[in-house]
Formats: sequence, structure tokens, C-alpha cells
Amino acid sequence: MTDCCELHRRGMIAGVMGLTLLPLPAAARTLGQAERDAMTPDMVIASMLAGNARFMANQRREADFIGDIRGSAEGQHPAAVVVSCIDSRAVVEVVCDLGIGDTFNARVAGNIVNDDILGSLEYGCAVAGAKLVVVMGHTGCGAIKGAIDDVVLGNLTLLLARFKAAIAATLLVGEKSSHNHDFVDAVAKTNVVQTVAMTRNRSPVLAALEAKGAIKIIGAMYDVTTGRVTLV
Repeated sequence: MTDCCELHRRGMIAGVMGLTLLPLPAAARTLGQAERDAMTPDMVIASMLAGNARFMANQRREADFIGDIRGSAEGQHPAAVVVSCIDSRAVVEVVCDLGIGDTFNARVAGNIVNDDILGSLEYGCAVAGAKLVVVMGHTGCGAIKGAIDDVVLGNLTLLLARFKAAIAATLLVGEKSSHNHDFVDAVAKTNVVQTVAMTRNRSPVLAALEAKGAIKIIGAMYDVTTGRVTLV
């Protein structure tokens, strides 16, 4: 990952140690509208990264799912919308120490966007008030491996074709195959960068919200071997 992103990540965590998306007592810890609306996009980024730091340190907050259910039963006010992969290891609510009601989530193999997902992102931000769109890829992505290997299998064929641009745009010395883990991860990162750009280009609604500072659209990578989320 780039040095500037790592410095940004460290600075955010240093500035918000102890900050979470849910600062309320356990009995009423669900994120409310006032708390969410008071957050800036950078504050949402910072609190998600702080949650990931807790996750990596094996110091996640004590879960109170019944409290979450009760607190969100009358309404939800998520602070972020996350597009992530269906991979069972890359569950943003777990790896960023989040609870019920914290994030909208769209999961699809390879964390790409189409019209339906873009519409969902627009709903999450323009209608429901989320402050952040995160496209989160991950290392060792099976969808990326399948695209590199030109896998042909029913409807999966068209899905994997969406990653060809990322494969072509990824420059890396070494074998361009699914057996080269560095290449797979580099393509996954390229795909995140391209998907963030596509989100801006194909959604004037989100682009306008970002231009006026109401939201941010960012990319991230989750490392399945270390548990770290890093901004891209």
C-alpha cells in the first residue's frame, strides 16, 4: 500500500483512539441519527480503522446484539455503505468491530458495482444519510483468480469478465497467473481503484455529494492473513 495511505491511516487511528461508531452505553449503543449526522466522512473512516485496530489486537467490544436489535428496531442510521466481496473471511462488521445498524452492506464476488449496487449506494447516502462509501477488496480473492485463469462457468463467466480491465492495467514483474499471489493481490487492488472511479463516473448523485463534502468514496484492502484493513 502507498506510504501516504498508511500515514493517513496511522494519523486517523492516533487521533481517535477509543472512538467508535457506537459511543453509547451498551443498553442504548445503536448509532442514532443525531450521532451519525454529527460525524464527518473522515470521522467515519477513522472510527472504522480504529475498530479494525481493536480487531487486530483481539480487543473487540463486547457484543450486545439484542441491544442492537432493540436500538435499531424503530429506524436505522448507518454511517457507511460498504461494497465488499462475498468471501467468508472479509466480513466488514467483524473486521472493523461494528454492530447491527452501523453499515449498509452490498456483497458480491470481487466487490464490483453495477446499476443495482450503484442504486443501493445512492439510497444509502442520498436518502438514508450515510457519510461514506467504501469499496473493500481483499487478498487472495477467488474471483480475481478465476478471472486471471479465464474460468468459464454459467453466469460466473460474465461476472469474471468484469475484472479483465484490472488484470490488463496491473503492472507487476513476475508470472501473471493465479499461482502468483503478489499478482493476484495487485489485481485486486487495481480493481478496487477502478471500482471507486467507476462509482464516481457512473453515479452523478454520489459524485455531487462527494464534491460538496457530504460524503467520501474510498477504497480499502483487507489482508486475510493479518486482519489489517488498509486504505487504497
